[in-house]
Amino acid sequence: MELLTIGAFAKASRLSPKALRLYDELGLLTPARVDPDTGYRRYAPEQLERARLVAWLRRLGMPLARIRQVCAMDPGEAAGEIRAYWARVEADTAARRDLAAFLVDHLTGKDPAMSRTTAPLALRYAALSDTGRVRASNQDTAYAGSRLLAVADGYGSGGALAGAAAVDALRSLESETVPAGDLLGALEDALARAEQAVHGVASPGDDGADAGTTLTAMLWTGSQLALVHIGDSRVHLLRDGELFQITHDHTVVQSLIDEGRLTPEEAVSHPQRSLLMRALGPGADSTPDLRLHDARAGDRYLLCSDGLSTVVPAGDIHRVLADTPEPEPEAAVRELVDLANASGGPDNVSCVVADVVAQA
Repeated sequence: MELLTIGAFAKASRLSPKALRLYDELGLLTPARVDPDTGYRRYAPEQLERARLVAWLRRLGMPLARIRQVCAMDPGEAAGEIRAYWARVEADTAARRDLAAFLVDHLTGKDPAMSRTTAPLALRYAALSDTGRVRASNQDTAYAGSRLLAVADGYGSGGALAGAAAVDALRSLESETVPAGDLLGALEDALARAEQAVHGVASPGDDGADAGTTLTAMLWTGSQLALVHIGDSRVHLLRDGELFQITHDHTVVQSLIDEGRLTPEEAVSHPQRSLLMRALGPGADSTPDLRLHDARAGDRYLLCSDGLSTVVPAGDIHRVLADTPEPEPEAAVRELVDLANASGGPDNVSCVVADVVAQA
C-alpha cells in the first residue's frame, strides 16, 4: 500500500506537520517509515484513524500524556477515560463560571453576598499536621478556623518558620470584615503580607536565609470559598460522591505532564518531582492562582501537603473522604495522616478537612 507524505497525511488528519513531528518524538504517532538519509516521514493510510482521534482529543484540550494513555486503551476503556476527563473539565469550568458570575455581579453593582443557596451554611473543620516517619522535624503548617483554612509546606533550613509566617499573615482574615465584592482582593492583599513575612524569615544572615514555602488557603464567607494557591499542596472537593482536584501543581514535573513530555506514572519517580516553579520565598515566582467557589451543603474540602498526595493513592483519599461520616472532619484527617505514615511517612504530612453543612 502506498504511503502518504507528511504533507498529505497532515492534510488528511487535520494535524499540522509540526504537530506530527512532536507526536513522533513522544511516541504517540510513529510514522510507518522514516527515510534513513533525509529523515523524511511517511505514514500508512490506516494510521489516519488514530491521528484523527488524537486531533479530536486535542480539541477537547486533553494533555498529550493522557491522549497517549487513551490511544493505548480498547474503545470501551477509552470512552470511560474521556468521560472522566470531561467531568473534571466541567468541574473546572463550573468554578470559572462562578468566578465570572461574581465579577459580573460586582461590576454591575449587585451584591455578591446574595447567594444562590437559600439555606444558611456553616463550616465544620479539623486540621492535623504530622512529622512523618523519616523527617527529623515538621516544616508543614496546617490551620483551620471559622473562616480560614490553610496548608503551608516550608522548605530550606528555615522552612518551618516560613510556612508558619505565611499562615500567620493570613489569620487576620478571621476577624476582618471583608466586603463580598472585595473577597479576592482581600485575599490577594493578605498574600502580599504573607510574602513579606516569608522574606522577613529568609533575610540574609539569618539561619533561614534559604527559607521558602508553598501556600494553599481558602477563605469562607458563609456561601462561598475564595482560594489562593501557590506551589504543590492541593485542594480536593468531594461533591455528590465525586472527588475533584481543584488546584494545579506549580512544579517542573507538572509542566512536563501538561506538555505531554511525561506521564503521571513517570512523574512519581522523576528526580525533579519536588522542584517547584512557584513558591513564596527569595527568588521564587509567587504568582498565585486565585479562584472563587460557590459552596453547597454536603461539600467536603480537603487541603493537604504533598506528604499526603505523593504517597497515598487518589482512590484511597477518595474512599476516606467519602466513607467518613459528615460532619466528622476530625476522623477524616486522622485517617488520612495514618495512611501517609502507613505508606512509609517519607515526608511531613498535613491535612485540613472542612464540611459545608446547613445551619440548624
